[in-house]
Amino acid sequence: MRIKGRRISKGVATGEALVTSERISFLGGLDPKSGIVIDEEHPLYGECVRDKVLVFPGGKGSTVGSYVLYLMKKYGTAPAAMVNVRSDVIVAVGAIIAEIPLVDALEKDPFKVIRSGQVVLVNGTEGYIEIKASEKL
Repeated sequence: MRIKGRRISKGVATGEALVTSERISFLGGLDPKSGIVIDEEHPLYGECVRDKVLVFPGGKGSTVGSYVLYLMKKYGTAPAAMVNVRSDVIVAVGAIIAEIPLVDALEKDPFKVIRSGQVVLVNGTEGYIEIKASEKL
């Protein structure tokens, strides 16, 4: 299933989806060295975002979160790609400087069509995602 969206950060990546309906703070909410969600109040607490397609509404918190995404890319702990309902400046800038494909404003609600564990391709260059229903990584 291909779903059109808005291009935010160029690139193409495929990975296993990790989905949350809660916003994410990259500064203080994730450990950049491990890629693990360390915010004990977040539904993804303890989960690792490394090489995942991270599906979430958008970011929250400090503008330093953009740099944390960049650090995660340098440490090899960043998500393979991201999908937002509506990207904010923090996540958009972080994705661009870290060269992480990012798409938002999908034609369909991502929380109704993407489930954690599904394989998803994100094409940030052309502005769409594809859900690979039967594939396993």
